[in-house]
Amino acid sequence: MAKGLQGFSWTMLLLFCAIQELGAWAVHTAVEGPGLGQPGDPALLAGGRVKRGWVWNQFFVVEEYTGTEPLYVGKIHSDSDEGDGSIKYTISGEGAGTIFLIDEITGDIHATERLDREQKTFYTLRAQARDRQTDQLLEPESEFIIKVQDINDSEPRFLEGPYIGSVAELSPIGTSVMQVMASDADDPTYGSSARVVYSVLEGEQHFTVDSKTGVIRTAVADLDRETQDRYEVVIRATDMAGQLGGLSGSTTVTIVVTDVNDNPPRFPQKMYQFSIVETAPVGTAIGRVKAEDSDVGENTDMTYQVKDEEGVEMFKVTTDSNTQEAVITVQKPLDYESKKVHTVVVEALNKFVDPRFVDLGTFRDQTIVRVSVLDVDEPPEFRPPSNLMEVQEDAHIGSVVGMVTALDPDTANHPVRYAIDRSTDTERIFDIDANTGAIVTGKVLDRETAGWHNITVLAMEADNHSQVSRASLRIRILDVNDNPPELATPYEAAVCEDAKPGQLIQTISVVDRDEPQSGHHFYFTLPPEATNNHHFSLLDIKDNTAAVHTQRMGFNRQEQDVYLLPILVVDSGPPALSSTGTLTIRVCGCDSNGAIQSCNSTAYVVSATLSPGALIALLVCVLILVVLVLLILTLKRHHKSQLTSEDDEDMRDNVIKYNDEGGGEQDTEAYDMSALRSLYDFSEIKGGDGGGGPGEGGPSGNPASALHALPQWVQSPDLDFSVFRDYICKKVEQADEDFSVPPYDSFQTYAFEGSDSPVPSLSSINTWSSGSEQDFSYLGGWGPRFRQLAALYAGRRGEEDSEES
Repeated sequence: MAKGLQGFSWTMLLLFCAIQELGAWAVHTAVEGPGLGQPGDPALLAGGRVKRGWVWNQFFVVEEYTGTEPLYVGKIHSDSDEGDGSIKYTISGEGAGTIFLIDEITGDIHATERLDREQKTFYTLRAQARDRQTDQLLEPESEFIIKVQDINDSEPRFLEGPYIGSVAELSPIGTSVMQVMASDADDPTYGSSARVVYSVLEGEQHFTVDSKTGVIRTAVADLDRETQDRYEVVIRATDMAGQLGGLSGSTTVTIVVTDVNDNPPRFPQKMYQFSIVETAPVGTAIGRVKAEDSDVGENTDMTYQVKDEEGVEMFKVTTDSNTQEAVITVQKPLDYESKKVHTVVVEALNKFVDPRFVDLGTFRDQTIVRVSVLDVDEPPEFRPPSNLMEVQEDAHIGSVVGMVTALDPDTANHPVRYAIDRSTDTERIFDIDANTGAIVTGKVLDRETAGWHNITVLAMEADNHSQVSRASLRIRILDVNDNPPELATPYEAAVCEDAKPGQLIQTISVVDRDEPQSGHHFYFTLPPEATNNHHFSLLDIKDNTAAVHTQRMGFNRQEQDVYLLPILVVDSGPPALSSTGTLTIRVCGCDSNGAIQSCNSTAYVVSATLSPGALIALLVCVLILVVLVLLILTLKRHHKSQLTSEDDEDMRDNVIKYNDEGGGEQDTEAYDMSALRSLYDFSEIKGGDGGGGPGEGGPSGNPASALHALPQWVQSPDLDFSVFRDYICKKVEQADEDFSVPPYDSFQTYAFEGSDSPVPSLSSINTWSSGSEQDFSYLGGWGPRFRQLAALYAGRRGEEDSEES
């Protein structure tokens, strides 16, 4: 490569000399870009057209170099280099200074480390040519590539292993099993280092592999899963297209041979023997047989069936889905006395048959199953199994109702004894002959009381009462006409006083406790003693009812208000029975529409004459009464509340309300709080003037002075509060000693006024004389509220003085 670069430089030099000889301008074309000016000119190197004297192509270096000296890579050289060492060559980029070193004077590049193409295929570097003295660029910076040249140092590898494939047994030759693929880390574009071919190292007797694609195929057509169900095949991959000296790698491929239904079911035995007692109930399992199949999975699923006609009738075969066994069960009751051994042909066949292998043989097999019936001592059996008997209800005690028969089914044929289960006949209405089985009546029967009787008859061996059979009998009691017909209800009818002849007043029906098989048919007539009745007539309607009609014009309840009409009822027998009933007919007053208004019977009148209009009127009256009661209660309550309000108003007239609350202790504008405080300033009181009223003392314009003179007791010099102090201390001690009282920080009220009060009363009630020596002129200084009172007392005193004078 370095030689190529040098040749390029010589070509450029010859071209430059030729241009000089022609006397023309030197025109240089750079590979990376055109330029003008001389090398080393900074202005030209920074911009504009510059001369380009070198071109960099790829350098190549062989990987995995094992020599002891640095590996020569190539040489960079500038046309302006005259060999005097004035040019300094440098490189930068990937691996510069570590992997690749450059001789600054000659431009030779060496590799100092062992390179691996599989890790990095090429390195990109940049070359500079600078003036050694000024460190200025003599050539534009140029980029070049050092490519690592591949050698065959990587063997093929199977990266997707382990490989597991499958192929169905009996597959034809050449059937594709699976594909394996090896990868080679060498350069596929350079030589044959990465060209891989495949071959079989182990297992070539049964499988082959395509040398180019790695597809594994069958080499034989008789793969048998039952003989060998898996194969281990070793596949080798060789690079260099399999040539001598190529590297190789191998992998093991597991090939599983899958099953096909190529084996029919086979019974291990040609005959099986089982035994079962004859009393085994239907559905009892006799035994199990199983046909073997060399296949696996669903290819072993099979069904079983009974092939012979006798076995189909007596036995049933089902398949256990979990174990694939044939379960033989009893389908009909067995009888040792009838047949001791049964032979059953059981067939097994595959459920899923592959048509490709039908020519291999029949996919079914048969075996014989012998079932021996074991004898058991069985209880007697009732024959025939009729369970219905009938008897007339008038049968005498001891009459035969019917007969039951039971026989011992065993060969010994033991005698049988009979009995009745008394839990089903607690009243002992029937008895049975223990030897013959004849059922007779034990009590008088009555169909109307019980028309059916259900009893249980027991049959047991004479010498072994534990062998018992039971039979249920239904005994029907046949009806006998032993109950006369009766009127359905105690009939009562009503007839209007103005009734006309032929008017229907009542329809009669009867009941009969008997139930003849041909049905009821009753006859109605008047008894002989009522045949001369001229008031009412009886008509038999022929449908087991009769109608009563009036026979005269009008009735008078003042003369007779009740009529009793006897009626004779006869049934159809045999024998014919009869009874006489009485119809009560009341004479009532009716309105113009024929509605009954009143009869002698109050209950009947109410029920007959209470029309919808009367009901509405009655409800209206009740509603009016309720409204009146509510109105009276409301008025009373209103009057009472009025009286209460008047009393309250009277009380309010005597109460004067003052709604001016004031602002509390903080409100010093509405009231002079100092006047209230000075009220109890006893030091000032004692040291003040001892005169009479405020009119005599200080100035009346001072509120404090007026308040000092407000109560007269303040002018007493000998005030003593010890009585209050003693009272309060006493109450405190009592509260401290009593634990039931509230805590000490709770509010206490002491309503004690004191023994005496120095303040005289302002009232004149206790005044003994008409006149008063007291002077009330000081009231004028108490403020506006007391001026009127002072004026009153002042005026009264003036009148008294004038009278005295």
